[in-house]
Amino acid sequence: MLLPSTLQGRPFGPADLAQIQSLLGQHPEMSRYKLSRELALMWNWRSAGGQLKDMAARTLLLKLQQRGWIRLPARRMASPTRSGRVEPRDGSLRLDETPLECWLPSVSPLLLQEVSQLGRQGRRAELEECLRRYHYLGYRSRVGQNLQYWVGSGQGRVLACVVFGAPAWQCAARDQWIGWSRDQRAQRLGWIANNTRFLILPWIRVPHLASHILSLISRRIEADWQAKYGQPVYVLETFVDRQRFVGTCYRAANWMSLGQTKGRGRQGPSGEILSTSIKQVYVYPLHRRFRQHLTAPAPS
Repeated sequence: MLLPSTLQGRPFGPADLAQIQSLLGQHPEMSRYKLSRELALMWNWRSAGGQLKDMAARTLLLKLQQRGWIRLPARRMASPTRSGRVEPRDGSLRLDETPLECWLPSVSPLLLQEVSQLGRQGRRAELEECLRRYHYLGYRSRVGQNLQYWVGSGQGRVLACVVFGAPAWQCAARDQWIGWSRDQRAQRLGWIANNTRFLILPWIRVPHLASHILSLISRRIEADWQAKYGQPVYVLETFVDRQRFVGTCYRAANWMSLGQTKGRGRQGPSGEILSTSIKQVYVYPLHRRFRQHLTAPAPS
């Protein structure tokens, strides 16, 4: 059994796995929720602000189960979406969950299928269900501009799914890097696409797969965006949660790190600005003269 050296953004090894197996053996009555909190407490696994990282612990436990290393108690209740509603499971989704560990050439050439226009009953619905089940943020059907990609091996096995959508309305690091005015941003924000979801299926372990996927998509997304929306896209962006990930695949795919967000999210229901975790901002220019396009004077 080949254990990862890091898992869910923290060092991991045989001693950690043994601790988890012991915890499960000593507390067979505990729910997944209580086990996650107990594990986070046992490891004193906290955010920079001192918040217990029980959700990260739960994701780690799920990854271990999906790889066949532990067996969790049965789920007692469905996971809610961010809106508080429980999404019905789509029984049409059928994935080969056999663990796959190999080198990149064994699954190459990768096959990309953009499915955002294929309808709610087809591959698009399956992709959205896949993200709801396996992505730590879950997923709700996108509104507004978006592209959705299935990524398969050369033999046709599903490996990953990726979504690009609307960019952040404002981001100080990005806006300073572009150098545009507020009016220019308002007029041309749609010329940026945000990588809002990126999921390598939990049972897939292929070194360099993630960065290779990013490189493939960066070479075709402009044409896909133009074909669907009749407008260009000049820059890709993403925001990486520093509490969970280090952004290795983006750096390996030549995305540029611009710095961090301030941890201030969207407005809440009462109008206050909600705090969020600090994100690392990454961008990828699709054109050498992207800045000229984004900051050119508006036609008179």
